[in-house]
Amino acid sequence: MTEQHAHHFERGTDGPKVIVAGVDGSDSSLRAAAYAAGLARRQHALLAVVYVQPVLAAGAALGAPVAGTTDEIAEDLVAYIRDAAERLKGIFEVRWEFHTFRGDPYNGLVKAADELKADAVVVGASEQAGHRIVGSVAVRLVKAGRWPVTVVP
Repeated sequence: MTEQHAHHFERGTDGPKVIVAGVDGSDSSLRAAAYAAGLARRQHALLAVVYVQPVLAAGAALGAPVAGTTDEIAEDLVAYIRDAAERLKGIFEVRWEFHTFRGDPYNGLVKAADELKADAVVVGASEQAGHRIVGSVAVRLVKAGRWPVTVVP
């Protein structure tokens, strides 16, 4: 007589392990981070919040201390995300890290997704009118075809 083993249905064990959310401080990027946090929580994945610090040519900065300004933006974003995570502690648990990369937004996010071994990338829709014609970072990420990309309005 053979013993029969019951087969149990597995839920959510094959989902993403690392979800990258690109943030730049815009409303759409913060909505994208919130959406990515929900995905990460449900999938028990790591949320990697990524800010890409722009690198401008010396002449483009017109004497402004660009590095200091982008460092302040990164610090503000970390404080904002940490505050949101603290408010939701005990209700909404998610593992998250904050990373900064330097470069243009597209190449910075590609580098981040590669280095962090992202299974998915979440970004906000561009809020600049010209990007609808030329192509936003989101569109370029989708066209790269290397990860599932979610674009949050």
